[in-house]
Amino acid sequence: MSTVDKQLETVRATIADEVPNRISISDVKYEGPELVIYTRDPREFASDGDLIRRLASKLRKRITVRPDPEVLSPADQAREEISDVIPEEAGVTDLDFHADTGEVVIEAQKPGIVIGRHGATLREITQKVGWTPEVVRTPPIESSTVQNVRNFLKQEREDRRDILERVGRQIHREPMSDDEWVRITTLGCCREVGRAAFILSTPDTRILVDCGDKPGAEDEMPYLHIPEGLGSGATSIDAVVLTHAHLDHSAFVPLLFEHGYDGPIYCTEPTRDLMGLLTLDYIDAASKEGRTQPYDSEMVREAIKHTVPIEYGDVTDIAPDVKLTLHNAGHILGSAVSHFHIGDGLYNVAFSGDIHYDDTRLFDGAVNDFPRVETLVLESTYGGRNDYQTDQGDSERDLKRVINETYERDGTVLVPAFAVGRSQEIMLVLEEAMRNGDIPEMPVYLDGMIWEATAIHTTYPEYLRDDLRDRIFDEDENPFLADQFEHVDGGDDEREAVADGEPCIVLSTSGMVTGGPITSWLEHLGPDPDSSLVFVDYQAQGTLGRRIQNGQNEIPVGGGSGRSNTVSMEMNVETVDGFSGHADRQGLENFVRTMNPRPEKVLCVHGDESATQDLSSGLYHEFNMRTFAPQNLETFRFL
Repeated sequence: MSTVDKQLETVRATIADEVPNRISISDVKYEGPELVIYTRDPREFASDGDLIRRLASKLRKRITVRPDPEVLSPADQAREEISDVIPEEAGVTDLDFHADTGEVVIEAQKPGIVIGRHGATLREITQKVGWTPEVVRTPPIESSTVQNVRNFLKQEREDRRDILERVGRQIHREPMSDDEWVRITTLGCCREVGRAAFILSTPDTRILVDCGDKPGAEDEMPYLHIPEGLGSGATSIDAVVLTHAHLDHSAFVPLLFEHGYDGPIYCTEPTRDLMGLLTLDYIDAASKEGRTQPYDSEMVREAIKHTVPIEYGDVTDIAPDVKLTLHNAGHILGSAVSHFHIGDGLYNVAFSGDIHYDDTRLFDGAVNDFPRVETLVLESTYGGRNDYQTDQGDSERDLKRVINETYERDGTVLVPAFAVGRSQEIMLVLEEAMRNGDIPEMPVYLDGMIWEATAIHTTYPEYLRDDLRDRIFDEDENPFLADQFEHVDGGDDEREAVADGEPCIVLSTSGMVTGGPITSWLEHLGPDPDSSLVFVDYQAQGTLGRRIQNGQNEIPVGGGSGRSNTVSMEMNVETVDGFSGHADRQGLENFVRTMNPRPEKVLCVHGDESATQDLSSGLYHEFNMRTFAPQNLETFRFL
């Protein structure tokens, strides 16, 4: 008998001692980080609202209870009884029954009403029908990505359960070594922006944190093939943790499965969906531009199938000696500061990912409240000594000024923006400005993936600020459904017609002008001195956006189909600071200043050479802590 099986025997004995005799336990399994209890008496389990909580506290595990398929009510009968229990105002749109696991997936417009106070309605459902309810939100704006992910995971439930059982046994295996040390190896994003990737190692565990590309550089991947990475084989990596879905953090996650990785990916649920959207677009863009695809769509599906979603604040076992907790990073939807608790109080490491410290229209500011953090790996995108962004209120006034001036010239305002994050922030500013009369009402055209990314935002309003979430719940108040927003889906002909038409605003990907529909818009609008190009996102070195920002007035457009033209940039070029999803120098310092206790060491990463060195020096002098501006391929040992 393996050590995991012996452990499960002990767990079963503990459960038997705690559970009343009237409740039978037919099986106990690990599925990923959760302990799953199968019972022939799900109604009895549901009748005691504290039983699962007591078991979770006793066993120190996340627990899910599932009924044996043999004791379930017929699906047709259960459907009627569930409909009687759930209040009509919940807006249930679908019930999907899965007899293999005894779960019924309830899709509703207002999941909170389905759940009920402290889960009361869910317990009532189980008491009535025996099925275990799982609740998901009906997107207020239909999202093909969300629907495709949900349908795919439904089709792959059997494979996914096998994956989770294997992962569960791996997590709960006995530690193999008595040694105690922690190491971080930098595989990318050191003294540069992009290709984020780190290996966090202990004697028993190897975890890859992020695996992204470098904006503006086609062939610069993270150093995955060193011994600490894939050089020892993909199976030597126990888990992948994804801080957020932007491609400079996620682009090469599917490539891991091409190389034989078959383990879990831990991230938030919206990060999973956005990763699918962005990586599929990534390989599609490579194909259209005549570049070799690094992987195919099947690998994206494998990545989604292996994802284990974690909610903010949930402490989750991901290895025998590592617990992971994700916290809001304030950067984009689902972005997370990743906190690793290693050993039995041995050491704590936090990876900031990309953070925004102050509140924005979309998100609350990044969380930095941890019980302990000895080492912080901190982004430094705006870490330079002079990297202070404009106040958000001033930024919004500046943007409205540019729009009004361009409107008076009968021009078009073109805003290159990341599909995820900045586009939705700008949409909220524009909707309010038109509603209040600060700018004229005019069409706002959304090109590229912006509309689909916006639909995903409305699927997960619990990750947004409270006031915005409340507006999204009210169909008449949902700002993303304002009449002025129009989705561009007619290709280049529609873009040309819009460019030749009445004054308007265009939000288009890509945010750094590295490809996508923005190049088509520049072809149509670049020669027009009445129009304005407004940068609201960070422009990385080497990108066309940075070159235009620095004054280049002859720019290449087209490509992929054999077409390559040069356009003379006559349009007005403006940069409006303050909309970035990254903290500025002050925000980064405040993030560290308000940590209690402060970390002993800080590794400054994800910034160009001067930014990382400036921030490292500044934190050292300000807080008298050990700081580093590492290069790629350095290893730091702690303990």
